[in-house]
Amino acid sequence: MNKLLLIVVLILIAIGGAWYGISQMNTEPSDTDPNGNGNGDEVTEKDDLIRVTSPTPNQVITSPLTVEGEARGQWYFEASFAVRILDANGTELGVIPAQAEGEWMTEEYVPFSTELRFSAPSTDTGTVVFEKANPSGLPENANELRIPVRFDADAPAQRNVSLYYYNPELDQDASGNILCSDAGLVAVEREIPVTQTPIQDTINLLLEGELTAQEEAQGIETEYPLDGFELTGANLEAGTLTLSFNDPNNATSGGSCRAGILWMQIRETALQFDEVEEVEFTPETLFQP
Repeated sequence: MNKLLLIVVLILIAIGGAWYGISQMNTEPSDTDPNGNGNGDEVTEKDDLIRVTSPTPNQVITSPLTVEGEARGQWYFEASFAVRILDANGTELGVIPAQAEGEWMTEEYVPFSTELRFSAPSTDTGTVVFEKANPSGLPENANELRIPVRFDADAPAQRNVSLYYYNPELDQDASGNILCSDAGLVAVEREIPVTQTPIQDTINLLLEGELTAQEEAQGIETEYPLDGFELTGANLEAGTLTLSFNDPNNATSGGSCRAGILWMQIRETALQFDEVEEVEFTPETLFQP
C-alpha cells in the first residue's frame, strides 16, 4: 500500500513539473517582439526611455497618423527624433521628425506629438518605428521602439500632392529685405483622395491654409484661408489652366508683395501637374495691390 501511494505521489509531481514548465514558456517574451520587452502586441515603451500613446499596437490606421507620447531627453537630439512607417516588406512609406514639446535637455520625460503622412501601402500590416536620435552613428548608441499597426483596407485610394506655402527667411537680400519672390515658396507634401478633379482638390486644400506644427516651426507661413475667397471653377485647355474665383471681400488685395505671394502660391501648386503649362485667373480684379 505504501508503494502504491509513493507511485501516485511521484506521478503527481511529474505532472506538476510538466505543467509549470509549459506555463513558464508561455510567459517568456515572445520571439516576435521586435523590442524585446515582452509580447509584441502590447509593447508601447522601451527601456524606460520612451512611451507611446498613439498609435496603439495593431491599431487600424490611415494617413495622416497622429503620433503622440513622451521620451526622456536622451532620446532626442536638438529636440527631435525620427518616426518612420514601414510596410510588412520593410518599404518606408513615410518619415517625419517628432519635435519635443518642451525643454529636451533633461533626463525627464518630454512630450512629443506630430502627424505622420504616408503613401499607400502594398501590405495589410506595417510597423511604426520610433528611432532614437543617434548623431554619433555608433551602433552601441542606437535604439528604437517598434509598434505593429494594420492599414485600413477600406480607406479610399490616396495620391501625394504638393502645396506651396511661403517662408520669408528664404526670400531676403543681403541686407535682410524681403524680395517678395518665388524664392520663398516652399513645397509641403499632402495626400488627397484619388478623384476625377485632382487639380481642384489640391487648390482647395491649399486655400484651407492648414500647416503642421513642424512646418510652422520651420518658418513656413500662409495667409490662406481668406475671408470669402473660394475656387468656383477650373478649365484646362491646350495646357492653359484657367482658375475662377469668387472674392467678394477683395481679400486678395492689400499691397503688391502680399498679392504677389498669394498669386504665386496658387500658380506653383497648379503647375505641379504635368498637363498644366500656364495658369490664368479670373476675374482680372484678383490679386491687385
